[in-house]
Amino acid sequence: MKNVFLLVLCCLISSFSFGQEIEGVDELSSKKDSVALDYKYREDQFYFGLSHTLMQGKPAGFTGNSVSLGVDIGFLRDFPINKSRTLAIAPGVGFSYQNLRNNFGLAEDGSYTTLESYKSNSLSLHMLDLPIELRWRSSTPESHKFWRTYVGFKASYVLGNRLKTATDTYSTTIRGDENINKWLLGMYVGAGFNTWNFYAYYGLNTIYKDTPIKGDTEGLRLFKVGVIFYIL
Repeated sequence: MKNVFLLVLCCLISSFSFGQEIEGVDELSSKKDSVALDYKYREDQFYFGLSHTLMQGKPAGFTGNSVSLGVDIGFLRDFPINKSRTLAIAPGVGFSYQNLRNNFGLAEDGSYTTLESYKSNSLSLHMLDLPIELRWRSSTPESHKFWRTYVGFKASYVLGNRLKTATDTYSTTIRGDENINKWLLGMYVGAGFNTWNFYAYYGLNTIYKDTPIKGDTEGLRLFKVGVIFYIL
């Protein structure tokens, strides 16, 4: 009987010690999880966007051709402005490439013209971007999947430009056109959930300083729609 009592007592002591050990492990794990959470996190500091450009201010006879591809990449420094970190301001720097395909090109003598027939025609722009955003998101320290709406203003400095026209009878190119504005200004919005986000950009000023198209009273401006991807 005494041996049975000792056996039961040993089992109880072992169970209690094992329970204490498990509790200690759980408490340590909980502390580690708490430490791992970053309550001063910053969101979406790198971006990559793809878009198609729908020109605004188009004069009569102006038509697009194929996809006018736009590529935007860059870095934004996220500065939360409320305690829950759902609101933020984000200034940054980036680079964008624009390839505008339409029937506004060059005549054989190098002057501007609206082409009636051609093999290929495109205006390429390379730009240094200076964006700043006002951001809202439903983010938390526990999850990186959230809704977002980012509204921004972007000033783009045109580093280089090239207008190239090829027809059945000639091919000609202009680089560094001085009539193209060195600064292109625009407003944009990026909105969506998690990975996929809708993107739209509206140009506030015209591509050309003096409109080179006969009958154009507004001037060509950029209007881009596409998707944008944000990375921590």
